Amino acid sequence: MTPQTAFATALMDPAAAPPEGLENPHGGPAGRRFDVYRNNVAASLIAALETGFPTVRALVGAEFFRAMAGVFCRANPPKDPRLALYGTTFPGFLTRFAPVAHLPYLPDVARLDLGLRQSYHAADAAPFDTRGMDPAAVMALRPRLAPATLVLSSRFAVHGIWRYNTVAGAEKPPHGPQDVLIARHGFDPAPQLLPPGGLPLARALKGRLTLAEALTCAMAETPEADPTALLTLFLTAGALTLDP
Repeated sequence: MTPQTAFATALMDPAAAPPEGLENPHGGPAGRRFDVYRNNVAASLIAALETGFPTVRALVGAEFFRAMAGVFCRANPPKDPRLALYGTTFPGFLTRFAPVAHLPYLPDVARLDLGLRQSYHAADAAPFDTRGMDPAAVMALRPRLAPATLVLSSRFAVHGIWRYNTVAGAEKPPHGPQDVLIARHGFDPAPQLLPPGGLPLARALKGRLTLAEALTCAMAETPEADPTALLTLFLTAGALTLDP
């Protein structure tokens, strides 16, 4: 084991002894100083997860979340120096974390939280601006989902759960599956509940089909879909772009 590996391993294990050869400024063992540094690193990672997964935190409570985040941090040290991006594997971790097995919707809620953060940090793209265009010309365009646009399909009412825990006065979430469109219109991303046909439409919008063809595909898969409502949602949410 290299000195760097030994340091990193000890840093993420609170029970591990300080690496050999690590000294304080006076030439003595760096035990206490290393413990302080290790605690600060863990606290920073836990705080990053609290910021990145606010809905999960609200659902399980602050104290439990911090304990759970500590378990995750020790097993999943950062692989990217950008702390704002830490926690991409947290939703998968929740599917295997036995203490939350009674909350089967929690991993998908974490994916929604993560999707909002990823959308916020995604690259900018020219907006799909159709103002002043003839409707037929709009339908002949070949848009794609913007880099900040993501789609989440869940067998749980994740959008309702998100609203209930983040929006004052929101109704209790319903039962059943929900599909969510995450898009960034301006600076802050927002999750939108996808109506019937929204998921197949999103899958068809890859820049190869015209908007009319993509809507036709969505209607073929979901005959009850409302094409006007779908088009209005994707346009007003800022979900589309013509950028390659």
